[in-house]
Formats: sequence, C-alpha cells, structure tokens
Amino acid sequence: MMAIGSRMASGRKAQSDPVIEAYKRDVDRSLIRENLRLSVTERFEKLMALQRFAEELRRAGAVALRRK
Repeated sequence: MMAIGSRMASGRKAQSDPVIEAYKRDVDRSLIRENLRLSVTERFEKLMALQRFAEELRRAGAVALRRK
C-alpha cells in the first residue's frame, strides 16, 4: 500500500524505517515541494540554467589553471 504522510492508504500507521528517518533530517523538503509546483517545462529550464552555470564554472576553472 502507498504511504500518505505517516499513515498508509488503509488508515493504519506506517512503520518508520530508521534509515529513511535519518536521511529525512538532511533533506529540505520545502525545496522539493517548490520544484513540484513548477511545470515540467519550468523544471527543465531551471536544469538547463544550472548546466550553463556549471559549464561556465568549468571554463573559469580551466582559465585559472592556465594562468598559473
């Protein structure tokens, strides 16, 4: 059955997995919710902008290394 929040679809309390709980402490779920509010196109546009930024960082790093 699919878990909904901390309860299963049947209404029973879902068992808590300690490993999952440990990871959840380090995940900012507000960022996930924010991204899920975007359309697929908007998410791809953000991804492409991030890729352009990463490429620019690589180029800047290569230039800096050549100057040494």
